[in-house]
Amino acid sequence: MSCLFCKIINKEVSSYKVYKDNNVFAFLDIAPISHGHTLVVPKKHYANLEEIPEDELCKLIVAVKKVGGILKKNLDVQGYNVGINNDPVAGQVISHIHFHIIPRKQGDGLRHWPEGKYKKGEAEKILKRITHNIN
Repeated sequence: MSCLFCKIINKEVSSYKVYKDNNVFAFLDIAPISHGHTLVVPKKHYANLEEIPEDELCKLIVAVKKVGGILKKNLDVQGYNVGINNDPVAGQVISHIHFHIIPRKQGDGLRHWPEGKYKKGEAEKILKRITHNIN
């Protein structure tokens, strides 16, 4: 398999392991947004959020919570961002579902994405499209 994360999990490519259990592997991002930026991935290969079975997703998010707590405590940070880029158009570079945990400190200079606003009547139209044919 040519998936970089699968190669990391299988120890074909080296990484800085932060955490692992039977289902999940977490390691430092090689291009960190902040020191301690960690990726949490399932050991089984799933391309994106829609592909991963719910029971596997539950195990993954529990590990995200554990790793976030470890980073918060051991790096002495006040909080962290948890993010996922789902599919290439959203910035996903490696097609193996993964969560980013980005440690944060007060005044670190990191900014969130810009906020927009709906024009009058737009929210209702968007909601109608979103909720159309939901089972």
